[in-house]
Amino acid sequence: MPLLQQQLEQQISEQEYLDGELLSDVKHEFIDGSVYAMAGASADHGRIAGNLFAAFLRHLQGRNSPCEPFQADMKVKTGKKFFYPDVLVACEQEENDYYRNAPLLIVEVVSQSTRKADNTVKRLSYQNIPSLQEYVLIEQDFVDVEVCRRTNNWRPEHYYLGDAVHFASIDLTLPVEDIYARVMNDDMQAYRNNLESSQAKNQ
Repeated sequence: MPLLQQQLEQQISEQEYLDGELLSDVKHEFIDGSVYAMAGASADHGRIAGNLFAAFLRHLQGRNSPCEPFQADMKVKTGKKFFYPDVLVACEQEENDYYRNAPLLIVEVVSQSTRKADNTVKRLSYQNIPSLQEYVLIEQDFVDVEVCRRTNNWRPEHYYLGDAVHFASIDLTLPVEDIYARVMNDDMQAYRNNLESSQAKNQ
C-alpha cells in the first residue's frame, strides 16, 4: 500500500469519511475515527499490483467465476476501519459500490515505509474478516512473496525467484517471476542479466 501520511486532527464518523472520499482528490484510510491521507505509489509498486490484478482477472473470467478482482480504489471494511488494499478478490454481491465487507483474498505491496503498518494493524484487521482466506504481502524493493493462509493458521510462507505461488482461494498458480514482471529492483535486474547471459551462451 502507499505510505499513510499525517493524521487529520478531527475525529469523524464512518459516514462522514465515506461521504468525504467521494469528493476528495486524495485517498484516505479510516482507523477508529481517525483519517489518514495516502501518498502516491512507485512505478514498481504499480507494476506488481497490475501484474496480479491482470492475472486474477484473466483467471476468474476464464472460469466464469462469480469472484472478481479490484485494484487500489476499492476499500475494505473491517470493524471500524476502512483500508484500500492494493489488490483484492471478492465473491459476494454487495449493495455498496465503494467498499467490500467480505473479501476472499487481499494483497498488499510492501515498501520500507509501509512495512510496519502492513505487518501490524492491517494484518490483524484483515485476519479478523471471516471471509478472508489469504493475505499476501509482496516486497517491492526485493523479491519476497509472503502468503498467510487461514487454513495454515495464518503462518507465513515465503516464495522467491524460481518458486511458484499457489493462490489457493482462487486456485491459481503463478511463477514469482511473473508477479515481478517489468519490476526494476536489484533482484530482478540481476535475474534478467543472468537469464540473458545464459541464453547468449546457449546460442
